[in-house]
Amino acid sequence: MPDNRKGFASALHIRGLRQRWMFSAVLPILLLLVLAVALFSVGVQEYYYNAMRSGLESRARIAAETFTGYGVKSYSEYYRLASYSAETFEEKDTIELQFINTNGRVQVSSYGLTAGTLPGTSDVDNAIGGKMASFQGRDPQTGENILAVSYPLFFNSRVVGVLRYVTSLREAQHRVLVESLLASAAALVCMALIAASNAIFINNVVQPVAVVSDAARRISGGSYGIMIENHYRDELGELVDNINDMSLKISQAEKIQQEFISSVSHELRTPLTAISGWAETLSADPGANIDQTKRGLGIILKESRRLTTMVEELLEFTKMQDGRFTLRVESVDLASELEDAIYTYFELFRQEGIEVSYKGPDEDVPPIVADSERMKQVFCNVLDNAAKHGGAGKRINVSAACEDGKFVIRVRDYGPGIPEEELPFVKQKFYKGSSKARGSGIGLAVCDEIVRLHGGTFDIANAEGGGAVVTISLPMS
Repeated sequence: MPDNRKGFASALHIRGLRQRWMFSAVLPILLLLVLAVALFSVGVQEYYYNAMRSGLESRARIAAETFTGYGVKSYSEYYRLASYSAETFEEKDTIELQFINTNGRVQVSSYGLTAGTLPGTSDVDNAIGGKMASFQGRDPQTGENILAVSYPLFFNSRVVGVLRYVTSLREAQHRVLVESLLASAAALVCMALIAASNAIFINNVVQPVAVVSDAARRISGGSYGIMIENHYRDELGELVDNINDMSLKISQAEKIQQEFISSVSHELRTPLTAISGWAETLSADPGANIDQTKRGLGIILKESRRLTTMVEELLEFTKMQDGRFTLRVESVDLASELEDAIYTYFELFRQEGIEVSYKGPDEDVPPIVADSERMKQVFCNVLDNAAKHGGAGKRINVSAACEDGKFVIRVRDYGPGIPEEELPFVKQKFYKGSSKARGSGIGLAVCDEIVRLHGGTFDIANAEGGGAVVTISLPMS
């Protein structure tokens, strides 16, 4: 049931993401297309109207100049010439030619029904005033949308009448409407293509991203280790691989951390139990056998040292995590520090039946800038690990040499070695692998960090002939 709920919630999330994406991606484009169609319609209308106005103005100017050129000398001659022009006007089906007196009344018209009417438009008044003018709008007489151009007729520098062309805008409006509809249809086709491409984009990108986002949300919620099926080959596929890798590593880290807590709890409990048990035994009978007392005190001392080592490792690890892990460097004789570490463990190893051999450098080692305490900590930890994990071989070889400007220390045991699949992880914090030996799993991580801060390398590998070998390389300059 919880899986069904998660799947339903994921489907709702993807659906909501798809709707939001479509809305945010398509709406701005839709508004732009509507604006473009509106601007196109206005532009087409202005183009047609301006072309018609320019044509009528040109014709009116030519006709007025021609009319004036006849040299009209009387009103009767003017009226006769106006009537003749109106009767012979060839475009009376689309354009009306009017002659208007100075009172604004139509005297002669190619469309006889308007004779005697008063147009009452601004172009007539302006023309009577001596200026050519145009009018675009609704005809006060018929209510029809018209375009009119009026041109004054002069005689002896005085306006004697007005020549006026009038045409209906119905045909122009029809053309504007047709072209606007065609533009709208093209916009709708574009919108459909954009919507289809967005739908394809959503299916190919947005929906997979939603799946990845949902998986990342589940990982952040604690579902470590979940994997996303990778059906993609592009950058999205690389992202899915990275998230799967992250999920796996977090799951492994979580498991290692839990094992670490369990291991440390066990490691602390064991020496504390031994110390507590022997302390109670010795305090209960102070006059006990001297050999038993020595044995008990030895165990208490050994376990106390082991506890101290573990606590120190934990403290060092905490400093590493907090960024407080620092060095106090000075010129140090590292060969001497290595010999001291070997001497410290020599007797202890001998008691456990482990033989330690040491081969020093063939030449004098110059002082090296290093933190002597930290490096001795590394040497002791490596020797202790060699005895702990390779003590079954009963032999440990230690060597030091100067190689290519570096001081190189090698510590080899003759135990069972390290499984090949575990080698890449042995220096990781908390990692213990299949080893049953006691330890917190952070000693090698601390050693690796110390050597790295010195500018050196810390490598662990299996040796030829069996066992493991640790190689520490430090720059001498």
